[in-house]
Amino acid sequence: MSGDLVVPDGAHGVVVFAHGSGSSRLSPRNRYVAGALNKAGLGTLLFDLLTPQEEADRANVFDIGLLAERLLERTRRLREQEEEAAGLPIGYFGASTGAAAALWAAAEPDNAISAIVSRGGRPDLAGPRLAAVRAPTLLIVGGRDPIVVKLNEEAQQRLRAESRITVVPGATHLFEEPGALETVAEHARNWFTTHLRGPA
Repeated sequence: MSGDLVVPDGAHGVVVFAHGSGSSRLSPRNRYVAGALNKAGLGTLLFDLLTPQEEADRANVFDIGLLAERLLERTRRLREQEEEAAGLPIGYFGASTGAAAALWAAAEPDNAISAIVSRGGRPDLAGPRLAAVRAPTLLIVGGRDPIVVKLNEEAQQRLRAESRITVVPGATHLFEEPGALETVAEHARNWFTTHLRGPA
């Protein structure tokens, strides 16, 4: 779980990416968003939650507890072993099932997460953990993804921390339409730059 860590000079936070089912740290969508965050002075860490062998078992892909534990392990390592990220606040960017893992992990009492952004996520899969999330959470959904919009609206009702739903008009689940991913990156950048404010 080494991953790809980029920390620009003078970074005021690090965003850890938790990708969804069928994706990886090499996802061009996540890499595009990570690049936009780097340009805004934020560090990023992209890594794979599962090994290729583990991902071959579809049950693992939807085991949110397992995914969250992997995310927690990598977050601890980032705090304790990555010198360039020392003392920086941490945010999570999650897509699909990765968003549920991010929320689940952020609900841990000893895991101080400063902000969360979900892209086309399934926060409902974090279930009863949602009420324990303390980090401000932005839920970005596509306007042409009605089932996921509804699931996000229902999940937001269970969040007690600051939260917002942003609907990208005309976008489907993967935000492949022209301009859709750019809009996601802009919203994510604004959320993280607002809530990640230098040394924790």
